[in-house]
Amino acid sequence: MENFTPVSALIGGALIGLSATLLLLFNGRIAGVSGILSGIFVQPAGDRLWRLMFVIGMVVSGSLYQFFGPGGFENYTDVSLPVLVVGAFLVGFGTRMGGGCTSGHGVCGIGRISPRSITATFVFMGAGLVTVYVMRHVLGAG
Repeated sequence: MENFTPVSALIGGALIGLSATLLLLFNGRIAGVSGILSGIFVQPAGDRLWRLMFVIGMVVSGSLYQFFGPGGFENYTDVSLPVLVVGAFLVGFGTRMGGGCTSGHGVCGIGRISPRSITATFVFMGAGLVTVYVMRHVLGAG
């Protein structure tokens, strides 16, 4: 467990929880990132600005952390572009099939004690565990 960083994980989790709570409290919206992102393109014009600001805020804050943070994000270069493209497609497909993403179901849905979100979270966490096991121990990738 050489990459165990409980302090930064606790701070990051608290900030995610706080932002999800504030979005629900002040805007009445669930902080499901896939729904927020897709809503930029499919929602009426009056509902797009807050979505756009949310996405811009994620990109800017991630960029600031990368630039000023201690070590920034790790750069994984041992995965090929085709594997990344297939993985991105599968994540998008799973998000659409599950009716939301990890932030909507895992953070907000579990916090609201939604049976649908609890089930979805168990399914995507289980699928992630199986995928990592197969990729690392069966196929020897990564």
